[in-house]
Amino acid sequence: MSAHVASITVFPMKSCDGLELETASVMLSGALLYDRQFALVDVNKRFINAKRTPLIHQLRLHVDPVSREFEVGRRAEEIELRGRIDADGSKLSDWLSGFFSLEVSIIENDETGFPDDLSAVGPTIISTATLKTVADWFDGLTVGEVRQRFRANIEVDGVEPFWEDRLFRNDRQPLPFRVGDVQFGGVNPCQRCAVPTRNSRTGDVTPSGFSQQFARRREESLPDWAAREHFNHYYRLSTNTRLLERGHGIIRVGDAVELDAI
Repeated sequence: MSAHVASITVFPMKSCDGLELETASVMLSGALLYDRQFALVDVNKRFINAKRTPLIHQLRLHVDPVSREFEVGRRAEEIELRGRIDADGSKLSDWLSGFFSLEVSIIENDETGFPDDLSAVGPTIISTATLKTVADWFDGLTVGEVRQRFRANIEVDGVEPFWEDRLFRNDRQPLPFRVGDVQFGGVNPCQRCAVPTRNSRTGDVTPSGFSQQFARRREESLPDWAAREHFNHYYRLSTNTRLLERGHGIIRVGDAVELDAI
């Protein structure tokens, strides 16, 4: 089978639990509707995310962006609080303030969300084969755990490992491709942080030397056709994108993913 969307995941609360969708709307900004729509911040408006604290891995926080209902608790324990963001947001902030031992507020952006890369706010893309290959690099690491650590929005099946490296080019101009009827541009390979080095449920760094071993294997496995100018280092995985055509769009699980003629 040719390249097609195997799954779509958005993360309504930045750095927290994902939500799998069969169909996703693409906003005018290029971001997927509901992705990173909410975020946690401290009194200085600095993000409280997994880059900042491994505690967030031990947090079970699910937000339904349609009903705006939430549930929160400690990972692997009972849910401690349920409610709606609009009516019970202060209760959630108080609970989170206790969990993180600092004052927490919840902010929202329903136009672009809160992406890490402001120049490429489109969905991040990775192939199922890539996830399987990375899992094989590390003893005891499952495909599911690799998926949780790298947190891509769109997973593509029917292709070879590192197929998503075909979606950017050396001249640094967006490379056009389509997901269903929506045209995106591939921008660059996503630079990774400390988050993928940690167990997605505990925050423990495991296995030891993850980022160093990853970078070595990534360099060894980089396809000959990959745009190497983007790799000033090899701790990069998945492809950042932006929307090339103005207007709303819809993408669906099962949609074909095709490179446009340049």
